[in-house]
Amino acid sequence: MNIVQFIVSMLLFFVLFFGISFLLNMLLRSSWIMSFVYPIIVLFIVDNFTWTHYFSEPGTAFPAVFGRLANLKVVDIVILASGFAGTIVAGIVIKKLRKSGYQMF
Repeated sequence: MNIVQFIVSMLLFFVLFFGISFLLNMLLRSSWIMSFVYPIIVLFIVDNFTWTHYFSEPGTAFPAVFGRLANLKVVDIVILASGFAGTIVAGIVIKKLRKSGYQMF
């Protein structure tokens, strides 16, 4: 992976998950909902089968996805971690905005 692609991917994941979690936090009035949902989203990003496979064959699905998580490269881990950082920053921003008196929905 090129260094420019790496930086753009990090920025893209941060902004994407910041925006999604900011909107969800604003609509659901919960500051940390997306931070708890993000690990499930990472599992869906990493796996290579449908989500129904988790319910139909959990004995093979979970070890397979955790094996793929263990084999991720450092670059992929940093990109996914930047998305998680975006969810955390969105929670902090929502808390500060509410503390400042802004009532969002």
